[in-house]
Amino acid sequence: MPHAGAQTSADDIYEISVRAIDGRETSMGEYRGKVLLIVNTASRCGFTPQYRELEELYKTYGERGLVVLGFPSNQFGGQEPAADGEIAQFCSMNYGVTFPMFSKIEVNGEGAHLLYRYLKSERSGLLGSEAIKWNFTKFLVDRNGKVVDRFAPSTKPSGLSTAIEGLL
Repeated sequence: MPHAGAQTSADDIYEISVRAIDGRETSMGEYRGKVLLIVNTASRCGFTPQYRELEELYKTYGERGLVVLGFPSNQFGGQEPAADGEIAQFCSMNYGVTFPMFSKIEVNGEGAHLLYRYLKSERSGLLGSEAIKWNFTKFLVDRNGKVVDRFAPSTKPSGLSTAIEGLL
């Protein structure tokens, strides 16, 4: 089976293959009908404590259909140098993370994972820039797979409750 980043295009988010942090190949189709909060993460970032608030959102709204999805990336200041297993252990031990985490990916450049190419094309950032500026950029996706909003790394997950509730 090709690596999850090997896809070259997708017409909708549910066609995109991803690799879970445990190495299992799956697809975004597994989350069809859910509200998604997709976040590029890192373990050695000033925003790393956001893992705690992301987990709180997942616990608060999970039964109503929210799924938080974490995608570690080492593209910003080398702040995620660990291997997948170490990342999973760090998130669990330090922040009690139970939401789905995925294998480390690139979010910018030629090696950017298809998921992030798709997300950025659907919802650009500040001044129309598609590039992800830093760790903990957040994308909110509705139950139909439409990317409805993009939030800066500095936006605390706890500040997203109203937007999430509007989609649940």
